[in-house]
Amino acid sequence: MSRTHLLSSRVDPAHPAPGNRPTWAQIDLEAIAQNARTLCSLAPTAALMAVVKADGYGHGLVPTALAAVRGGAQWLAVALIEEGRALREAGITVPILLLTEPPVVSVPDLIASGLTPTVYSPQYISVLDAAARGRGGPPLDVHLKLDTGMRRVGAPEADWHEVLTLLAHSDGLDVAGLWSHFACADEPGHPSIAAQSRSFRAGIDAARAHGLTPTVLHLCNSAGALTRPGDHFDLIRCGIAVYGLDPGNGLIGGLPLRPALRWVSRVSLVKRVAQGEAVSYGHQWTAPRETTVATVPAGYADGVTRLLGGLGAVVAGGKRRPMVGRVCMDQFLFDAGDDEIAVDDEVVLLGTQDGVAVTADDWASWLRTINYEIVCTVGRRVPRVYTGQP
Repeated sequence: MSRTHLLSSRVDPAHPAPGNRPTWAQIDLEAIAQNARTLCSLAPTAALMAVVKADGYGHGLVPTALAAVRGGAQWLAVALIEEGRALREAGITVPILLLTEPPVVSVPDLIASGLTPTVYSPQYISVLDAAARGRGGPPLDVHLKLDTGMRRVGAPEADWHEVLTLLAHSDGLDVAGLWSHFACADEPGHPSIAAQSRSFRAGIDAARAHGLTPTVLHLCNSAGALTRPGDHFDLIRCGIAVYGLDPGNGLIGGLPLRPALRWVSRVSLVKRVAQGEAVSYGHQWTAPRETTVATVPAGYADGVTRLLGGLGAVVAGGKRRPMVGRVCMDQFLFDAGDDEIAVDDEVVLLGTQDGVAVTADDWASWLRTINYEIVCTVGRRVPRVYTGQP
């Protein structure tokens, strides 16, 4: 028979839970600002564009953007018009690049948003040009994206002449920028990296041959910024590194980049279970010995994917503790062995406690994915609590 222990509370009054459920993400805005400063120092001749799409990679769109700008970012980048509009409504005035073409029906919203559009397809360029001419005033600054090997979006080389000719005759648009995106910069030495660099340079020459004079050239993402100083051009576009996470393969090295997100919860219940007792749905885990299991009020609806059951770990009581049994929608369990664990003890899902860490890279390794996905999928119902100045 299981015995339930309602142990004495050990809540830290300096760090109370922000809501009725003790699960939240702590976002260190000073870490984001300092990471931006570090990235700026890597490219002294280029400006930093901080990529804040996907709700600031799960860290919070507006606070992240404000902190990055405070740290020296001169540009921001978003994926959605709505993201850019939210930044403008928050009073952010630096240039904001929209990274992809939205549907043509969204052109009026885009023009009204005060963002810098990315263009690459003839139909979109024609519609945007007509709308820009119709509004009157000076031409609308745009950045042309060239596909140099990513094969996702961007004008492919076979279409460069058509697109460049169209832009050269678009009175409503001014090609202020030219850019592309590395596919394999997180794998230094991959042959595609040098090939894309050469292709981008060929694209610059082609644009100039068509009478275009882009003054903002950019190719490097976080991985490229860390490993390709010869390709920094006028801007480096950094996303994951702004949040203190490695773009892959240990590229951060000894740089003082600090993870900005720490995801924590508190133990909601503690039970002693006998050898042979099973826990959670499906009874997928059976206690190999008498042990203590603790319940944590966070689950797959919060981004603690079911795949972590029996695979992942948390930090509690200054030690890594294995997650056991199936992760539920709102809760999961961990095995504390014979250590004393009490209700309201802090549980760290991502971050460090007493020098012991569970990182987004750990999760990525367990789940066979990347740290980008881990932080981006911390659920919306997990409150973000900010420290430091925005």
